[in-house]
Amino acid sequence: MKSEAKGISRLWFASKYSWQGLKAGLHSEAALRQEIAAMAILLPIAMLVNVEASERALLVLSLFFVLIVELLNTAVEVVVDRIGAEFHPLSGKAKDLASAAVLVSLICASCVWGIILW
Repeated sequence: MKSEAKGISRLWFASKYSWQGLKAGLHSEAALRQEIAAMAILLPIAMLVNVEASERALLVLSLFFVLIVELLNTAVEVVVDRIGAEFHPLSGKAKDLASAAVLVSLICASCVWGIILW
C-alpha cells in the first residue's frame, strides 16, 4: 500500500522507517555490529591522520560503503527467507551474491585505506 504522506510528513515517516531498519539490522546482524564497531575505531583515525581532504573523504566514504552494502545484503537475506524456508538454488545464489558484494566492499575499503595510508 502506498503512503499518502506528502512533504515534511513524508520525510518524517521515511526517516522513521529508515531508523527502524537500522535498529532491526543492529539487533539481528552480528556482521553489521562488527562493522559499526570497526567504523567507530576507524572513523576517528580517518579524522586524525595527516592526509588531503579528498583522501579523508575517501577513507570515510569507504567505511559507509561497507555499511550500505551490508544493509542491502541483510535486506536480500530477509526477503529470501520470507519467500520460504525450503532450499532453492536461486535463493542460495541470491544470498551468495549479496554476501559477495559485502566481501567486495570490504576489499575495496581495505584497498582505499591501504593506498592512502601506505
